[in-house]
Amino acid sequence: MKGAAIGIVETSSIAKGYEVADAVLKRADVEIVVNRTICPGKYMVLISGDVDAVNASIETGVKIGAHTVVDYFIIPNVHPEVFPAISGVTHLPEIKALGVIEGFSVASVIEAADAAVKAADVQLITVHLAMAIGGKGFVSLTGEVGDVEAAVAAGAAVIESKGLLVEKIVIPSPRKEIIDEFI
Repeated sequence: MKGAAIGIVETSSIAKGYEVADAVLKRADVEIVVNRTICPGKYMVLISGDVDAVNASIETGVKIGAHTVVDYFIIPNVHPEVFPAISGVTHLPEIKALGVIEGFSVASVIEAADAAVKAADVQLITVHLAMAIGGKGFVSLTGEVGDVEAAVAAGAAVIESKGLLVEKIVIPSPRKEIIDEFI
């Protein structure tokens, strides 16, 4: 990741998503992290860079996206575990307690992942972004039961404040069979 900040604009229009992506790149010195269509016919532009550049670019993207903006955010100091979890390269030796937070927008799920991993001593397993799950997203994490409960509460609060929380769960000792898909 180029800088300490990330930002996203999530739109309900694929065409407008392309326009937003172009505008955020032209506005400031930022890098595209993810730029693609997502289910169900939405578009996401996730960028990184220094805080001022990301702020300027996301502000421009939100203006360009106008009525098609589903959600957006800027996280000035993103936790370093967030990117590997988004890209699916997190490798965990042991799953302790399992926490899952599910939301209706990609942006809110990434924000939840960052808040959760900053709130308690947990490890992110994955941040699943909208593909083949109807446009929703979810974050899964592990750690000791108390830490997972605190992390899930913190992450869910972020999504809930936007009215986009689907569900949150903590399983103290998950069966191996249900977590094999994550590893």
